[in-house]
Amino acid sequence: MEETLTLLTRQAIAIIDLMALAIVVFGTAEAFISAIKLLVTSADGHQRRDVWLRYARWLVAGLTFQLAADILETSITTGWEAVARLALIAVVRTFLNFFLERDLAEVRARQHEVPQKVVPQT
Repeated sequence: MEETLTLLTRQAIAIIDLMALAIVVFGTAEAFISAIKLLVTSADGHQRRDVWLRYARWLVAGLTFQLAADILETSITTGWEAVARLALIAVVRTFLNFFLERDLAEVRARQHEVPQKVVPQT
């Protein structure tokens, strides 16, 4: 029974890692194509920021999937050295995810700040 669960867990890890890879590759390709378009057009700062925000969202999603695979992998890892390596990787990915999410929240907050327009009184 334990061998079957380990085998299923390894397959799940591979599938989730493949999903994370697909997310990051797709997001990177989309950001690259959008950035090239911005270079050949007269894009403003808002359009550039939108491209990078979207890319950051793809990266956050990819990191989240990779972290899920790491969590599963720790459940079947037996050696302390491997557990420590996985823990370190999980910490690094968690910090990356945290800082990406924080940056996204700051940019969203700045976007929602609507400057007060001065309306002339007549």
